[in-house]
Amino acid sequence: MDRLPDIKVEVSPKIKITAENKCGFCTNSQCCTYVTQELDTPRSKYEFEHLLWQVSHEHISVYKDDEGWYLLVDGKCTHLLPDGRCGIYEVRPQICRDHTNDYCEFDSPAEDGFDLFFADYDSLLKYCKKRFKKWKRG
Repeated sequence: MDRLPDIKVEVSPKIKITAENKCGFCTNSQCCTYVTQELDTPRSKYEFEHLLWQVSHEHISVYKDDEGWYLLVDGKCTHLLPDGRCGIYEVRPQICRDHTNDYCEFDSPAEDGFDLFFADYDSLLKYCKKRFKKWKRG
């Protein structure tokens, strides 16, 4: 994922990091550098062919976690300022307002929760060949 520079911040042991103040300590704004879209669970060869087409595009990957399958689009929000703050914070979209940071990339990289991750065509094709014993093209 396209990360901003990670600036090391020293936090005094006297300061307790909570969901309310956590964003103020985050320096690489990881949650604002990608978009995910939930997918229907792929089951057929046709559905996996569609995923192969999707991951053939730049900045697109697919992952599965305990909640389901997702398309991941790696692209930084255009409103992100160089210091990692939101340039439209007061008028940001509702989905941004609803975003919860109870457990986020500040706590642990999102990838830690992936059961499966396909960064590109080759990695997904290898999985398809394993999943479908008679994977044939054409």
